[in-house]
Amino acid sequence: VQLQASGGGLVQPGGSMRLSCAASGYTLDYYTIGWYRQAPGKEREGVSCISKLDGSTHYADSVKGRFSVSRDNAKNTLYLQMNSLKPEDTAVYHCVTEVNNIQYKGQGTQVTVSS
Repeated sequence: VQLQASGGGLVQPGGSMRLSCAASGYTLDYYTIGWYRQAPGKEREGVSCISKLDGSTHYADSVKGRFSVSRDNAKNTLYLQMNSLKPEDTAVYHCVTEVNNIQYKGQGTQVTVSS
């Protein structure tokens, strides 16, 4: 299983950004998959995920109403649409999944929200 996140960069507060996570080596919609982020000096925070059971989506309270997770099964790609970005959203964002009790994560993409 390989996951590669992309789409990060610098954005002003209030702006939007879409992250992508290209998956290879497995079929994305067979497993729960999501995003977490980690900022310097802070603990890892789960951001959002899509359940393998029913495709339901889940969000951390800190991003609810601003972020939206989706997947394109034909492209085997996961997305995270981020709107109304705040400086506290600055972090490295990783996609993560679990297959047969083994966790896989991508290298991550840096998102910086600053004026």
